[in-house]
Amino acid sequence: MDVYLPIANLSVNGLIIVGLGALTGILSGMFGVGGGFLTTPLLIFYGVPPTVAAASAASQVTGASVSGVFAHSRRNGVDFQIGSVMVAGGILGTAIGALLFRLLQDIGQIDTAISLLYVLLLGGIGTVMVRESLEGLKAERSGSQIPARKRRHHPLVASLPMRWRFYRSGLYISPIAPFLLGVGVGILTMLMGIGGGFVLVPAMLYILGMSASVVVGTSLFQILFVTMATTMMHAMTTKAVDIVLAVLLLFGSVTGAQLGTRMAQKVSPVRLRLVLAAIVLLVALGMAYGLGVTPGEIYTVAPL
Repeated sequence: MDVYLPIANLSVNGLIIVGLGALTGILSGMFGVGGGFLTTPLLIFYGVPPTVAAASAASQVTGASVSGVFAHSRRNGVDFQIGSVMVAGGILGTAIGALLFRLLQDIGQIDTAISLLYVLLLGGIGTVMVRESLEGLKAERSGSQIPARKRRHHPLVASLPMRWRFYRSGLYISPIAPFLLGVGVGILTMLMGIGGGFVLVPAMLYILGMSASVVVGTSLFQILFVTMATTMMHAMTTKAVDIVLAVLLLFGSVTGAQLGTRMAQKVSPVRLRLVLAAIVLLVALGMAYGLGVTPGEIYTVAPL
């Protein structure tokens, strides 16, 4: 079933795009991540231009985050106060990211920059995840338990002025820290089309020291609004959002998320984390290979 993507200016098999969305939806349901960090690389592997892939993947993450925010808010699992601070930082980050995106686009390096960011980010996170997963698997087999990490914010966070009390998260810290975290995630979302959850969740736990009971819900709350801002920013500045591509991805991801949730209930969390780590590293290696290999068409002609 061929479908024409007007912004990407190419025809694709609609079933394959829906399948890619379903795959990221399954991963989202199984591992509790937005899936956006895999959507963009998979679209690039399929032949979609990196700029269109990054811009359109952000809109898919927006739709996938809505149901998650409602589900977590029903069980009081969202800290709207600190989440709003991170949203404010994220919106500023998308504006900064838009300027960087346009600058890289003007000098003809945006595709390389997106791929390089994915290699560095996914490679680093995947390596850490593999190490922690192997430790957990070893402990599971021996019957011992890995000592739980103490919930404590980073010393740099403690040194920042003008502290606020965030009751739901159990924190008494400066709002500057979550604001700057939001700025960083906003820039990454604009450049890479990711939701940022796989960066945001560890940062909220180990840098801000937030309570684990509200981390996922608050992360989704921030992702929801920042990806909305990113989609609008792309639509107004880069003109790279392909609505046909986004709808196909969203259709597949909503369906896949339900299946992934059911699958997650039948598999050990430690093994799930190890599988996700392996997938992340494979994608990083694939992106690194794409950066180093000589393309089939060295020269292309594109309209200005």
